Amino acid sequence: MTVDRAAAAQWAERRRHWHAASPAERIARLESAGRANRATVLRTIAHAGLGHVGGDLSVTDILVTLFEGVLRIDPEQPGLPGRDRFILSKGHCAAALYSVLSSCGFFPATRLAHFAGPLSPLNGHPNREKIPGVETNTGPLGHGLPVAVGCATAAQLAGQDWRTYVVLGDGELQEGSNWEAAMYAGHRRLASLTAIVDRNRLQQGASTEATNDLEPLGDKWRAFGWEVITVDGHSHAALLEAFERPRNERPRAVIAQTVKGKGVSFMENGVEWHHKVPGAEQVAAALAELGEA
Repeated sequence: MTVDRAAAAQWAERRRHWHAASPAERIARLESAGRANRATVLRTIAHAGLGHVGGDLSVTDILVTLFEGVLRIDPEQPGLPGRDRFILSKGHCAAALYSVLSSCGFFPATRLAHFAGPLSPLNGHPNREKIPGVETNTGPLGHGLPVAVGCATAAQLAGQDWRTYVVLGDGELQEGSNWEAAMYAGHRRLASLTAIVDRNRLQQGASTEATNDLEPLGDKWRAFGWEVITVDGHSHAALLEAFERPRNERPRAVIAQTVKGKGVSFMENGVEWHHKVPGAEQVAAALAELGEA
């Protein structure tokens, strides 16, 4: 797919004004982008007839904050050597990532109509060979953090200042490969690495605590040598502060307390919305609630 130069130019203009904007203006912009991207996710999944809408909506504010206010990237040059790396380890929430990537101009938003279609590059899980802005293929859980650790190690060895951010689902932390990677990252003191846990406490079919209790989650990351920050994962101000806080010599874990289905009252905290698809009337009601009808 090719870049949407008009959308990329608009994104670049937003970023040029970012540093001059007041804190209140920045948050207002992020909140507006969050609502718009939630609406796009709902339309995309409803049109495709499949997806993981609950997790998409819980992770949206994290993605919007990163792509609109934090990541050093260039949608017109997705392979720029000095770019920050972003990895969505919970790859089943691809619709949210695609929505944000298209809003930045990595590819035209019109392509979202082909999400999960036959031979579409916009598969149900991100593919780096087909989609600009995707750093690595994800979907099988427990793979994203190890790859992110590899990226951060490469930056450390090369003496480069680019940063790596990876978003994990909380249920995904039941995969042992994450803790092997976390142990290595702590050992290497990969200070350029940030792991963000989308802590919505629900996974496919049940709560994380009913499946395999993760608590005390923060203490576990600390035991592996990480700095830990716990925030409201729907507060753009809290997320920005966590991402921009001065670094020490340790990798950083941001535990983002989120709500599955956030923004749509009848979806919030509903485990059935892990991969349930809303009907036309539900989409209309959800868009009205978001103010994006």
